[in-house]
Amino acid sequence: MSLGEPSGVDHLREIKVTSSELCKGQMLHVLRDTVQLPDGASATREYVVHPGAVMVVPLLEDAQGRLRLVMERQFRYPVNQVMIEFPAGKLDSGEEPFHCAQRELREETGYSATHWARAGVLHPVISYSTEFIDIWFARGLTAGERQLDDGEFLDVFTTTPEELMTWCRDGRVTDAKTLTAALWLQNVLGGAWQLDWFELPQFSG
Repeated sequence: MSLGEPSGVDHLREIKVTSSELCKGQMLHVLRDTVQLPDGASATREYVVHPGAVMVVPLLEDAQGRLRLVMERQFRYPVNQVMIEFPAGKLDSGEEPFHCAQRELREETGYSATHWARAGVLHPVISYSTEFIDIWFARGLTAGERQLDDGEFLDVFTTTPEELMTWCRDGRVTDAKTLTAALWLQNVLGGAWQLDWFELPQFSG
């Protein structure tokens, strides 16, 4: 049972009987399983196996000490739209989520951070994918050079928490992970939810 799963739900479980591969691409792996339903009947389930991903909420103070958020604009081909998002990316094979968070923040935005906090995890498409996204907050930012992947194009910009909330309300932000991050941000800034921050060790030499 996972941390977010309630107790006493075994009567809802489906049991895998057989599994077959429908497609395997560079990132996505599509399977079709036959399952036994709780009432004993059979059904099929088609779903995408995903390696998992991270999202980073980078907190930046401007020259006046006011909080700003580092965000991105990126064209997303499946929805044919430029989306407003927080920095994010998928895990490399065998990569730990925190290492991925550090890497994605540096590669996509050029920033590195001295303080980090793991907020939680989200499952963006539970009906047809195994994908999970680890949510991280970062502060103590230092600017540097971006290291975008070949074929990756995105704009980095900063905004205020108030502007982000307005965009979420007005429908300018519709990306599921960014909406979840906005929920976390609102509760953290309001004091309702706490983050356990840790500082990266400083190396000299």
